[in-house]
Amino acid sequence: MSESSQSAPVGVVLAVDPDRFAEVVEALRRAGLTVTGEQPILGTLSGTVAEDRIPALEAVDGVDSVDRDRGVRLPPPDSPIQ
Repeated sequence: MSESSQSAPVGVVLAVDPDRFAEVVEALRRAGLTVTGEQPILGTLSGTVAEDRIPALEAVDGVDSVDRDRGVRLPPPDSPIQ
């Protein structure tokens, strides 16, 4: 089993070069990122990655920043969980 598969996945938010968005996103996927959201015009995306792969994401040319996703997710109003 590789180290990557032993590390817990974490949510991340990335700022990337919007002029090279598609190219950078493809390189991030090869580095282990599972993309969950994209905003190409803003040059931001979110995803999940094994925690030990974060340095590989930071090393991708065109990545300005990689931050842990600290967003708060609330259940919808009609959810049984309140």
